[in-house]
Amino acid sequence: MLTNGSFSFGNFLLDVFSIFVFVLWFWLLITVIGDLFRRHDISGFGKAIWVIALILVPYLAVFIYLILQSRGMAERNAQRAQQARDELRQVVGFSAADEIEKLERLKSAGTISNEEYSRLRARVVR
Repeated sequence: MLTNGSFSFGNFLLDVFSIFVFVLWFWLLITVIGDLFRRHDISGFGKAIWVIALILVPYLAVFIYLILQSRGMAERNAQRAQQARDELRQVVGFSAADEIEKLERLKSAGTISNEEYSRLRARVVR
């Protein structure tokens, strides 16, 4: 693919590596675009500027976005994950009180220790 000439193991590894880099690059581009359009703290004009930059100089724009917005991206992903967990708990009928009651029954039955009870209770209360 990338090299001229006969087939060799080195050429094969170079082709595999180039495909891997392309897939990785495409994944980064999709991640940045997805985060950009989910943001509520940036105006439509700001989003348009980022999209233009992603079209004109895609490599540079993605790297700049990742450097400048890495912490914000992580926080937004954590918020979305927490929101999804909360929505799932509402649909499934999860209740922290029910879980604590189950843990107390396990503790009184001797199935779990006091340390396990404390650790699991803290996780449920979060």
